[in-house]
Amino acid sequence: MIKRVVKLTFRPEAVDAFISEVFEKSKVQIRAFPGCLHMELLRNIAAPNVLFTLSMWENELALDTYRHSELFKDTWAKTKVLFLEKAEAWSTEVLDHPE
Repeated sequence: MIKRVVKLTFRPEAVDAFISEVFEKSKVQIRAFPGCLHMELLRNIAAPNVLFTLSMWENELALDTYRHSELFKDTWAKTKVLFLEKAEAWSTEVLDHPE
């Protein structure tokens, strides 16, 4: 399983537009994408214009298939124009977790 963390730093005035016009309109499709096990949106408490997506994927192939899909391309095109800073992303694997 792959856990993907993406840091999204928006212009402060663009956060609400991202949430209502992009995230709310695409979240169901992303969560239903083959290989997506989980996806959630988080906000930095200290910097409300910094959001994170945390998603879980069956494997790297599932994540890469999504990243090359029309759904991703369309969503990303609408998202990146709202940024204050370039997005950062990390693909991680779980090394240890409580039973």
